[in-house]
Amino acid sequence: MDKLFIITLLGLLILVNGVAENLVYNNFAMLEELENFEIDDEDDVELFDIPSWTSERGGKVLVNVDSFGAVGDGISDDTQAFVKAWGTACAIPKSVFLVPSGRRYLVNATRFKGPCEDKLIIQIDGTIVAPDEPKNWDPNLARLWLDFSKLNGVLFQGNGVIDGSGSKWWASSCKKNKSNPCRGAPTALTIDSSSAVKVTGLTIKNSQQMNFVISKSASVRISKVSVSSPGDSPNTDGIHITQSTNVVLQDCKIGTGDDCISIVNGSSAIKMKRIYCGPGHGVSIGSLGKDNSTGIVTKVVLDTALIRETMNGVRIKTWQGGNGYVRGVRFENVRMDNVDNPIIIDQFYCDSPKSCQNQTSAVRISEIMYRNISGTTKSAKAMKFSCSDTAPCSTIVLSNVNLEKEAGTVETYCNSAEGFGYGIVHPSADCLTSHEKDYSFFEQTEVSQDYILNDVTEEKVELADSNNDRIVHTEL
Repeated sequence: MDKLFIITLLGLLILVNGVAENLVYNNFAMLEELENFEIDDEDDVELFDIPSWTSERGGKVLVNVDSFGAVGDGISDDTQAFVKAWGTACAIPKSVFLVPSGRRYLVNATRFKGPCEDKLIIQIDGTIVAPDEPKNWDPNLARLWLDFSKLNGVLFQGNGVIDGSGSKWWASSCKKNKSNPCRGAPTALTIDSSSAVKVTGLTIKNSQQMNFVISKSASVRISKVSVSSPGDSPNTDGIHITQSTNVVLQDCKIGTGDDCISIVNGSSAIKMKRIYCGPGHGVSIGSLGKDNSTGIVTKVVLDTALIRETMNGVRIKTWQGGNGYVRGVRFENVRMDNVDNPIIIDQFYCDSPKSCQNQTSAVRISEIMYRNISGTTKSAKAMKFSCSDTAPCSTIVLSNVNLEKEAGTVETYCNSAEGFGYGIVHPSADCLTSHEKDYSFFEQTEVSQDYILNDVTEEKVELADSNNDRIVHTEL
């Protein structure tokens, strides 16, 4: 949307109803701010060039885990070899921590700690596999498998695989069998308390619980990463971002049993571009506010995605009783393919074996834009804005949305949700309210007709690794 379009619409609104002038101005100031919010994919992260580390003239020090006693047969315990190799690589500038191709390295739960010397490269070309027996897991590292912390200016790259061997963990989950006790399980790969980190090309699969977590970190770039867990594997979020800022995910293909991407408290300036999601629970902000906690997420953009055969499409989820806010979010250029709930805000989220009590406080949700979103829904309620009566959702903006059901009609559900739509909005979002004015005339303006829906086809997503369009999921 260019400034001329914004100014023209603003002028029309002032002419129609001068009383609404201040409200409209504020709405479109927010829209313009969202339009101008961008995160540079590369320029603002001070990383070194991807090296040709095999070159003798590259000045790199190769630290091969095999040189420290790793066997790589998938049976022998190679943990100590990895620990010793890491200690050496971390202490030497311009080193390459190498996991060679063609081998399977069995590694137990391990912390790989920094800070390290400059320009460290973690080159994973082989497969790192976790022990498959939960009862033998180190109780001191109950929630971790491969944890990298306190790193700065580090590059993870390669064509290798991080395999969490999660099937026995899933079988013992209380979500799979209610007679099982509920307990946390390890995350396959964690990057914690780090900055200026780049991860490219890796495959993460069959995690015990979450696949890939970015925690307490800044300036992180994730590209061409594939995440794969079965659609019925419990709590296996694909990429989970918490307490982090300035994070870009692009050209990633994610299929899981939970959220493909989840963004939670303390996160801001998050951009996702060219994302494939499915199966899974969609792209989610939250959950936030559990146990009366405070949750804050701001400035999030999803631009260009294909979401296929998932439980949700783009979702914001918060618990009753929480505090804080979600503000400044833009979901755009998204194609939905047979999604249960394509667009959903749920301020009554309750993922608990017991029913959740009604509470008055809520995480406030405002300034949320949905633009150029099309495709098919399994549910008759293609859009759901289920918001708190005491903390209504405000400034929800819909532009060029077109969602259809293969058989039957579609509708929008609203509770305490304020906002407006312009351009094509189908199903109609007339249930969105405004304190000042009904915005339905947006659809009648000649100017708005120039901004008709531009479907995002699968071809336009142009995801990385186009020669392998399907994700292979391990079945239980």
